[in-house]
Amino acid sequence: MRKVLVITYYWPPAGGPGVQRWLKFVKYLRDFGFEPLVYIPENPNYPITDTSLLDEIPEGITTYSLPIKEPYKLASFFSAKKTKRISSGIIQAQNQSPIEKAMLWVRGNFFIPDARKNWVKPSIRYLSKVISSEKIDTIITTGPPHSVHLIGQGLKQDQALKWIADFRDPWTSIGYHKKLKLTKSSKKKHKDLERQVLNAADTIVVTSTSTKEEFQALTDVPIQVITNGYDVEIPANIDLDIKFSISHIGSLLTGRNPNNLWKVLKELTQENKAFAEAFELHLIGVVSEDVLHNIYAHELEPFVRLTDYLTHEEAVRRQRKSQVLLIIEIDSEDTVGIVPGKVFEYLAAKRPLLAIGPKGWNAGEIIKECKAGEVYDYQDTDVMKSAIEQWFEAYQNGKLHIASERIERYSRKQLTHKLADILEKLP
Repeated sequence: MRKVLVITYYWPPAGGPGVQRWLKFVKYLRDFGFEPLVYIPENPNYPITDTSLLDEIPEGITTYSLPIKEPYKLASFFSAKKTKRISSGIIQAQNQSPIEKAMLWVRGNFFIPDARKNWVKPSIRYLSKVISSEKIDTIITTGPPHSVHLIGQGLKQDQALKWIADFRDPWTSIGYHKKLKLTKSSKKKHKDLERQVLNAADTIVVTSTSTKEEFQALTDVPIQVITNGYDVEIPANIDLDIKFSISHIGSLLTGRNPNNLWKVLKELTQENKAFAEAFELHLIGVVSEDVLHNIYAHELEPFVRLTDYLTHEEAVRRQRKSQVLLIIEIDSEDTVGIVPGKVFEYLAAKRPLLAIGPKGWNAGEIIKECKAGEVYDYQDTDVMKSAIEQWFEAYQNGKLHIASERIERYSRKQLTHKLADILEKLP
């Protein structure tokens, strides 16, 4: 089989959404005639770990690694909690301490494009030898962190290689980028690096149509959309929650804070005694202090159930137990193209989806196409309240179900087939 080198920072035992995409591509590439080899850091500083994912690495996969110097490890001596949150992309908007402001400024202006920049040059030297000995002619880089793409760019310059640059998220337009206290010079460096990578790759892969449109203004290189997906067997005999649970699984960043939803839930708990007795709001994962403060300000604290990070298997079970699944995105033009990986696992769970995001949100369009739930923006109130009331009535009658359709196209195996087609047709 034709060998393909996948260069990624996130790999088991990393937890969270960043690891899922390429773990699953690697799982299925052999079915389409490609043998993946994986290059990862030897000593990474993952903000979240999930050792259960180690069991999902396909047998016999060749893995190469090299040590990485992680500034987050040094920063953790000053504030482990704030360092972990910043490395996860959760940046508090209000009441930042002096040390947090300093850490953000250093992160944004000294580590361009990101805190893994010191891994680039050693990796290029090391992988040049691997590529020669393994007779590899195709490499794939996946970011963020976008410094991984600089490894691909360096290898492309020195070797006769085909290079696919996979962007799980945008680069300079991502929401947290504006919170890094960048100087004018630093902003320009990011933009220049982004443009260089986009024009040096042979093919670019993105996860949404909006990101494709954004990048098309910067390059003539072919751009393909491969969304994230699901690859979960539906466990048998999972009973739904007895309570009317609305569950958000994953990080709630500072900007993911829909005041209209908290207002609606407050009204329902105060106006409907049965709703107040049955309702629970499950927040599973890291929650920004700003978001939690707003929820509590709407007198919802008695209904909130906080849970730390779950393993992927536990998160899948939680999805299938919930009466309603909640997904929230920041209300900004910059986030229209953000389609979180959990959207597709939510679809596979076949529970009603309550989605709140910006107008024209790509994830919202997918949910609508699959008839998997309701999608609202940050100004909707009355229609959202009416939908939740209808779902609650159906829950009371034991009839809260969703008849979603056409979700099979988002299975990981189908998406890997699409990737294999791109590999076959590389110019």
